[in-house]
Amino acid sequence: MTGSSPTTSPRTSFRLVLAMLGMVAIPAALTLHTVRAPEAVSGSTSNSSPYGYTVSLLLFIVPILAIGLWLVPLEGVRISKRAFWRTIGILFPLGAGLDFFFARSFFTFPNPGATLGITAPAVGGGVPVEEYVFYFTGFVAVLLIYIWLDEYWFAAYSVRADARERTQFDRLLRFHLQSLLWAVALIGAAIIYRGTFVKEPGFPGYFTFLVAGALGPSAALLPSAMPVINWRALSLTLFIILLTSLLWEVTLAVPYGWWGFQDAAMTGVRITAWSRLPFEEVCVWIAVTYATVIVYEIVRQWQASGKRMRHALFG
Repeated sequence: MTGSSPTTSPRTSFRLVLAMLGMVAIPAALTLHTVRAPEAVSGSTSNSSPYGYTVSLLLFIVPILAIGLWLVPLEGVRISKRAFWRTIGILFPLGAGLDFFFARSFFTFPNPGATLGITAPAVGGGVPVEEYVFYFTGFVAVLLIYIWLDEYWFAAYSVRADARERTQFDRLLRFHLQSLLWAVALIGAAIIYRGTFVKEPGFPGYFTFLVAGALGPSAALLPSAMPVINWRALSLTLFIILLTSLLWEVTLAVPYGWWGFQDAAMTGVRITAWSRLPFEEVCVWIAVTYATVIVYEIVRQWQASGKRMRHALFG
């Protein structure tokens, strides 16, 4: 069974499209305004974009505020706050764990002038506090965009909260062999590529973390989540987030040294035209979006069933 989209006038729909453009254009303009010199001319990251990383977080924060405080209430979209925050509570520790345990192994931060200068704890040395805000707001933005698309723009393809697919199941933990095989194949291919084509020693740890973070939930939960995911909403969410992240990194973050990458932890595949951006950075928000939607839909199923968590997961 599917939901129904709220009826809106053409004028309102037009304004919503303008609002969507503004959610990206306004924070992007503010972020670009932090740049004081073209990187190709300045040749140095020092003082080239003061507080650039800090201001750029608006690329997530503005859509969060616009969707959560304006567009969702305006259109009468109902969000389960418990499902929302439980999903964030499950997933944010993954991003925080990436920073805390692996930031100094995977990344570099050569331009401290692009941040507030506040250091957050991490193994091997501190990281800019913006890193933790980046992952928290990233997960929140991904989830809010998916919910908004699911409940409003693609409501005709949404599975209702009381639908049989959500409430009647034996158990939610159901093994998905294909996801495990894909994980093994992708990690194996990265290791082989690194060992064959990259002369320097190293291990593709960043890619391995991303594959495990995306396909781990998929291997355990996808058969249960698949019937209730709004795949149209997921695909557009993925497109929006991927486009935003690539614009963010390719034009600003990497050229201006807001963050960089440890060569020894990468697969070695880099995109020369994009300031030698590692291939992993194209994958990171694909992994985040995919995992976020799976976990969110599983949490909704658990809540809709009225079962205790252990009963819902294991039967």
